[in-house]
Amino acid sequence: MTLKSVTEKLNAWRRYRASVRELHTLSDRELADLGISRNEIEFVAKKSVGF
Repeated sequence: MTLKSVTEKLNAWRRYRASVRELHTLSDRELADLGISRNEIEFVAKKSVGF
């Protein structure tokens, strides 16, 4: 594994965690407006960064 690929994976993980944190701050109503339920947050965040 090269340093570049490790860095890319780390950056993807950071984007994932930031997305999860941001989505968890939204109310259930706001999530519903986005078409996301609270139990789908991790899935949506993983999908957004390509995990």
